[in-house]
Amino acid sequence: MPLQEKILGAALNEELTLHSTLCRREAGAFQQAIKTGAEVIVACTQEKRLFAELAQETEGAVSPIRFVNTRETGGWSRDAGQAMPKIAALLAAAHLPEPEPVATVTYKSTGRLLVIGPLAQAERAAAMLEDVLEVTLFAEGGAGAQERRYPVLAGQLTSVTGWLGAFDVKWVQGNPIDLDLCTRCNACVTACPEGAIGLDYQVNLDACKDHRACVKACEVASAIDFSRAPQALSENFDLVLDLRAVPAFTQHAPPQGYFHWDGHDLPTLLKLREMVGEFEKPKFFAYKQKLCAHSRNETVGCNACIEICSAQAISSEKSRQQIKVNANLCVGCGACTTVCPTGALTYAYPRAGEQGTKLRTLLSTYAGAGGKDAVLLLHSQEKGQALVEQLGRAAQLKKAAGVPANVIPVALWHTASVGVDLWLSAVAFGASQVAVLTTSEEALQYIDGLKQQMAVAQAILNGLGYSGTHLQLLWADSPGELDAALGALGRTRQKAPAVAARFAVAQEKRSTLELALDHLVEHAPARPEAIELPAAGSPFGSIVVDKDKCTLCLSCVSACPASALQDNPALPQLRFVEKNCVQCGLCATTCPEDAITLQPRLLLTPQRKVARVLNESQPYGCVRCGKPFGTLKAIEAMLGKLAGHSMFQGAALERLKMCGDCRVIDIYSAQDEAKISDL
Repeated sequence: MPLQEKILGAALNEELTLHSTLCRREAGAFQQAIKTGAEVIVACTQEKRLFAELAQETEGAVSPIRFVNTRETGGWSRDAGQAMPKIAALLAAAHLPEPEPVATVTYKSTGRLLVIGPLAQAERAAAMLEDVLEVTLFAEGGAGAQERRYPVLAGQLTSVTGWLGAFDVKWVQGNPIDLDLCTRCNACVTACPEGAIGLDYQVNLDACKDHRACVKACEVASAIDFSRAPQALSENFDLVLDLRAVPAFTQHAPPQGYFHWDGHDLPTLLKLREMVGEFEKPKFFAYKQKLCAHSRNETVGCNACIEICSAQAISSEKSRQQIKVNANLCVGCGACTTVCPTGALTYAYPRAGEQGTKLRTLLSTYAGAGGKDAVLLLHSQEKGQALVEQLGRAAQLKKAAGVPANVIPVALWHTASVGVDLWLSAVAFGASQVAVLTTSEEALQYIDGLKQQMAVAQAILNGLGYSGTHLQLLWADSPGELDAALGALGRTRQKAPAVAARFAVAQEKRSTLELALDHLVEHAPARPEAIELPAAGSPFGSIVVDKDKCTLCLSCVSACPASALQDNPALPQLRFVEKNCVQCGLCATTCPEDAITLQPRLLLTPQRKVARVLNESQPYGCVRCGKPFGTLKAIEAMLGKLAGHSMFQGAALERLKMCGDCRVIDIYSAQDEAKISDL
């Protein structure tokens, strides 16, 4: 595809020079550019290593260098002739600053490795790692080599917990032979008349007849002790290599430092060899407890983040009315932030604002360069990125159509880290579609969560009159499958806002949603009073209160984490601000009368932002002083429930109709009742 430097330069507001052999005969131009001090963008990733070496060899090279792939994503495609707007967009995004640094999580490993599995297999694995790691074996049966080269543990493994540098392994040692003391001299094997000891050097207690000939044969090593009671033992390790059929960790994302090995995948062993030293990763999340809708008064409402976490890094702390995220177990998928309705959990690296700036830059540059019907393809930076590049190479060989000219690939740390706030913002910025590419590396709960969130966002867009399918979840595990999925995207047209938004994405999820909704509503072809939303995953909605059941006890007000439910200090009223409601369900769970039902929807009238009365009642006045102290309905309900109780007869029942002050006065002034002070 012939690049048109003038068109690209105009779109990027800079003067460009076209180079056709920059990595070979024109390398001097690159060397001159990196001496200027200005940032240098290399629009190809093929020769990153060569350019890095040239930069090191060039005297006076001071410019920062960044690479962006415009070849497989745009140049190698059936639509290459129309890909200029996309290339301009990718180059513009490459100019954006790197994400701001965030707090980090540190791991320290000294190389203490535990290999769990059949002894012979464990020894083979250990032989490939012993030169760089300190190996201990946990034998799970089988005969090993005659020579004892590694410390050996044995028994009933009860738990393996922890992460890189901090694994805690617990087991119960109940066999008379201590494998760590055993020298494998085979004297016990020869001495046992029943053959109860094999080359796994463990006593088969069912076959043993208590001759104790083995104990006498092992006097020197003292590895056999039938009088030893089963012991609960534990030890710490930095790394764990598990050779068993059933792994110790069954979740989709096991802890860093844990590897489940089938005995054939050599890259696993290569990774293990490199895991000695100090390692850092970003702390991917930020948590604001005051926004969390997980629980109130030990009653659980929202569990979305706990249920979707594939690393089991999130747990409930009901007593503290919050969730707890283990930063060491977190793998940075961001799925918890996507399904969180309140924004209590936010993705920290990159931040939402930085992601929003990138999307807005891509779409505005694409449109400014003459591009139409932009589609954002959100994919992971690992397998998703590899599939996009493989598709580009297949297109170069005429074996595939390649990435269409209007599809702009956007690499993410993980596809689950971007949700409804940024999807709707992208549509507001001018995207006709947002497609999320999932592969076999995604956990099933991520896909379910993305589907739920997409259903909500799509219902909003269609409800506003934006016809077509704007959000799609693609699945592909090969370049051919990706080619077919991308080809299907272009078969329909989606109605988008006539004017692209320019707002800055906020770090707070609800703030971004409000900005996106305001723009989408302003330019909407249709403006209904309300849009019904799917019940699963809806972050918006109302509640319906059964006035016949509700006693205005206001327990729901204290339970509401978002201040959507409010009381009125002056009157017995239950008020509601729909804009604040996150549909967590805490109010319905807390209500003692089961009088509350959730109603997922998006109200579009001004009443959404103001408090409205859901229920009210006549105040009940004290029968003694007349001061209101409750609602008529609540007091009548209480009287009805307690009237038959033996403790509430006569004067005691009458006191329930009094305010707190008068009740105390009446108790102390009564002459015909026994008092505790009289006893």
